[in-house]
Amino acid sequence: MRALISVSDKRGVVEFARSLQELGWQIIATGGTMTRLRESGIDVINISDVTGFPEICDGRVKTLHPKVHGGLLGRRDIADHMAQLEANGIETIEMVCVNLYPFEATIAKEGVSMEDAVENIDIGGPSMLRSAAKNFRDVTVVCDPSDYDTILSEIRETGDTLPETRLKLSAKAYTHTALYDSHIASYMRRQAGLDEKLFLAFDEVQSLRYGENPHQAAMFYRAEEEVPYSVAYAKQLGGKELSYNNIQDANAALQIVREFDEPFAVGLKHMNPCGAATGKDITEAWTKAYEADKVSIYGGIVAVNRPLDGETAKLMKPIFLEIVMAPEFTPEALEVFASKKNLRLLQVNMSKSDSRQKQYVGVTGGLLVQDADLECKEITEEMTVTERKPSAAELADMNFGWRVVKHVKSNAIVVVKNGATVGVGAGQMNRVGSAEIALEEAKAAGHTEGLVLASDGFLPFDDTVEFASKYGVTAIVQPGGSIRDEDSVKKANEKGIAMLFTGMRHFKH
Repeated sequence: MRALISVSDKRGVVEFARSLQELGWQIIATGGTMTRLRESGIDVINISDVTGFPEICDGRVKTLHPKVHGGLLGRRDIADHMAQLEANGIETIEMVCVNLYPFEATIAKEGVSMEDAVENIDIGGPSMLRSAAKNFRDVTVVCDPSDYDTILSEIRETGDTLPETRLKLSAKAYTHTALYDSHIASYMRRQAGLDEKLFLAFDEVQSLRYGENPHQAAMFYRAEEEVPYSVAYAKQLGGKELSYNNIQDANAALQIVREFDEPFAVGLKHMNPCGAATGKDITEAWTKAYEADKVSIYGGIVAVNRPLDGETAKLMKPIFLEIVMAPEFTPEALEVFASKKNLRLLQVNMSKSDSRQKQYVGVTGGLLVQDADLECKEITEEMTVTERKPSAAELADMNFGWRVVKHVKSNAIVVVKNGATVGVGAGQMNRVGSAEIALEEAKAAGHTEGLVLASDGFLPFDDTVEFASKYGVTAIVQPGGSIRDEDSVKKANEKGIAMLFTGMRHFKH
């Protein structure tokens, strides 16, 4: 039995090769792998001694040879195949252990040249993996060091790997080469300015009990590269398994949290914030967010951007919540929540990152791709378009409201006061309808003066301004851009409302 080993990732390869040799296998190796194994006292056959041909072109050509691929692809159950191998002096190879040049790691380096990237495109490795994987009935193909122990255990017990294991390893090898080629294709297309194809690769996190509704099957996958503010990479510290809707809502909450540097808390239901606030510390932020809407938060999700302490946990404990997310939980907080067995606690990486991210949305038969809406302008007095300018307190609330409203389903209106939401109007078919919901909510809570209103899109008519003035709104921030902007500005001047245009909208469909 012969095994050909040629790996870039050398984790565990010495122990693996030594164990194979102890089990009676001959080891063939190439280049750096051969050197490593020989230095470790393992008897290794040089690939050039197998092929009868030296490595050439700086190692670019070494395994692309009939004595390698014939030994892998020849079917042992076809007499003619075996006769041809014998006639040409080709011995069979029963195992290939290969992982590939680190192309993805190479192109991730800052300032990497195209020449360096191309030199890290593996040719012989994928060819050997594919040959071995194709002949999985007779050949074991290994591309992942985590499989070494399983393979060795089966060989010790049965003399060879099991057929079902070889099939799984074959599928794994084809996945490995497909993913590798997709990275190369994506990189080369970027260099060539082509965008006619999109390759995506995601790894399974878990199978979900069901999707949005019990009759819908669902799975949860995550991207290969970890990013901050990701529920896919969150560490669950307690509670039940996450559901499809939990994951959607948790993601929405995290996107709001990432807007704020100061202590901040948000409560969220059905992808929309029901209460959000800043504070001098996380306890005050949570208290203000909860007071904003005590009813809607029932069964909701909470996210904070500071370590969650015992004091804040005690305030949250009496409320029925599905999920609580934070960058950290203190031991005191974990102790407080310990009795709530179903409450899901997620520790989330909330480090700041300037990396560009893509957003993917499935439609029937297609996929929409856009840059994630990570930009948010600071609201400044220079954006004022009315006679009255905002006070310092109004300007602070405008900045708060503007960062929240971008995460509310369009048409979106958010009413705020003193760094907290007091009314949220989401997803209505006309903007004044959203304003009515938000303002009535604020009025019901006793907030009737000194309010700031934020709108994710422009106000198409002056009716929203007129309506807002009756509920105590004194300042409005909106994108502007309507052909009737002048009407809204005129109405604001008439009502003594300060209005600011950001020049940027934040629709969220």
